[in-house]
Amino acid sequence: MTINDYSFGRIVIDGKTYASDVIVFPERIMNWWRQTGHSVAAVDLEEIMPDRPEVLIVGTGAYGAVDIPPETRDYVATRKIEMIALPTAEACDRYNQLKERRRVVAALHLTC
Repeated sequence: MTINDYSFGRIVIDGKTYASDVIVFPERIMNWWRQTGHSVAAVDLEEIMPDRPEVLIVGTGAYGAVDIPPETRDYVATRKIEMIALPTAEACDRYNQLKERRRVVAALHLTC
């Protein structure tokens, strides 16, 4: 999967446009729904864990408004997964940089 373009509320992955938050796996894309819109709880990441990524990139929105509480960071760290949290434009760039070298999953909030 390659992220071709991102702008507020819109992302293009492998030529297909999405208008809602997504999780980008190496082989597929799924919609990403969170319990709370601007916070990431451990339960919001449960569907990622069976894929055992080396790196989880979290796109925190165009303006970085999404919070990742310490308990969520601990949940990821205890599974030996490196978490990188960045505003979504930067998260997309980082995903594209790392995807060829490491097993990466990106959970991307597309607005705020």
